[in-house]
Amino acid sequence: MKILTLVLSILAIVLIGFNVTKINFSAPFEGESMVALITIFASLCAIVLLQILSISKKIDQKAKNNN
Repeated sequence: MKILTLVLSILAIVLIGFNVTKINFSAPFEGESMVALITIFASLCAIVLLQILSISKKIDQKAKNNN
């Protein structure tokens, strides 16, 4: 699970990097720039969710060790 989380996080970071290059900073809310902004936001959400999953797995592991 740890490797999958790491791979997906790296993939999300690569997507963010790629989509930053697609933004037209003179008109960021038009056409392809809007799609790039949505994809960047979705990738950031994916990273946050993966971090929450990682933290919950650590908490679960510590709870099992204490019992």
